Amino acid sequence: MPALEHAPDPAVMAEAADWALTLQQGPLDAPTQHQFEAWRQRSPDHARAWARAQQVLGLFGQAPAALARPALDALTQQRRQRRRAGLLGLLAVAMPSGWLVWRERAALDATTTLATAVGQRRSIALPDGSQLLLNTGSRVQIVFDQQQRGLHLQAGELLVSTQPDPVVPARPFVVGTPAGEVQALGTRFSVRLLDAGQVRVGVYQHAVQVRPHAAAARRLQAGEGLDFTAQGYSKPRLLDDSATLWRNGMLLARNMRLAEVAAELARYRPGGLRCEPAAAELRVSGALSLDRPDDGVALLLATQPLRLDSTGHGPPVLRRR
Repeated sequence: MPALEHAPDPAVMAEAADWALTLQQGPLDAPTQHQFEAWRQRSPDHARAWARAQQVLGLFGQAPAALARPALDALTQQRRQRRRAGLLGLLAVAMPSGWLVWRERAALDATTTLATAVGQRRSIALPDGSQLLLNTGSRVQIVFDQQQRGLHLQAGELLVSTQPDPVVPARPFVVGTPAGEVQALGTRFSVRLLDAGQVRVGVYQHAVQVRPHAAAARRLQAGEGLDFTAQGYSKPRLLDDSATLWRNGMLLARNMRLAEVAAELARYRPGGLRCEPAAAELRVSGALSLDRPDDGVALLLATQPLRLDSTGHGPPVLRRR
């Protein structure tokens, strides 16, 4: 199975997002067009970043501009301070505060529990230099000791990019879950707790070893994902790096069932969201903001035969018109 092509550098993605927004405002003059072409051809990373921007712009073809622009901004986690004015002729775009990820670099105790609220993401530098990102509604216990570098995921979802252990001998990096463990083999990977005791794993660089409590261990390579329980595994599936666009506050739907889209938006929307069975099989393609889930709901209402029913008890319900 082919390895997943690595994601472009966040700084290059920021530049791609800026160029995309600049081009949306109208044709470029000759000098700016030359600057853009030079930027796009600078490296394979630049070409990949621009391909991602074009993909998102294509999905926005029928989206209202007021909804498309905020979601396009989610191509990048944060704007970096520009090195000097006019370097690339980029349009400086201020990111809405809802897109910013709370970042911290702090010395963690040997045992620390961290959590995020609904709609929040949180980035943490671990004591060994690894980077941990918690998704919405997540909770993790961090246990670094002499035997291992441990994360115990208790709720939600995490994405981790590991670094070699500075301690000798090197300690394994292990994510514990109620169904079993996921051990990093020099890698970037995600772990998410699902319903009914299931755990979802995605590998984006290198490999991991998945060890359910009551089944044999299995190696998972870059570009692969699977679900597992304490008793066994689902069939591995191919991934692409759009699966981690939540780190940028965006959901990229490709012919996705409305029920799945609503379930994802519900994770980020205070008060939740439901979809009636009669509308569950409607198909959705497009990019939706997770940092502003009500904008995502508005986009669904504008492009699908739906209405939002908020009259009953509990979360509002997407119903067929």
